[in-house]
Amino acid sequence: VQLQASGGGLVQPGGSLRVSCAVSGRTFSHYAMAWFRQAPGKEREFVAVISWSGGNRYVANSLDGRFTISRDNAKNTVYLQMNGLKPEDTAVYYCASDQQPMRIGVVTTERVYDCWGQGTQVTVSS
Repeated sequence: VQLQASGGGLVQPGGSLRVSCAVSGRTFSHYAMAWFRQAPGKEREFVAVISWSGGNRYVANSLDGRFTISRDNAKNTVYLQMNGLKPEDTAVYYCASDQQPMRIGVVTTERVYDCWGQGTQVTVSS
């Protein structure tokens, strides 16, 4: 299984960015997908998750509705749309695939995600 994250970069405060994660080697449409991030000197934290069907989504409350997760099962790709970016959003963003196919509900803890992308750097700075 391979997860390839892309779309990171440098953006000014208040700007928007969309990162993507393409998945191969697994029946993408059967698995929930999540995004996590790790800022310098901090532990990795949960950002957002979307169920295998796309019908259930959850974004960390601390993000105040600025981020949106979506998926395109035809393209085997999950997206994270980030709006109103702040300097504190600067981090490496990782996508991850749930280990359990067709899970009922979604999980925000790392332990259930068995496949991870390499991460994409997002830097918010003027």
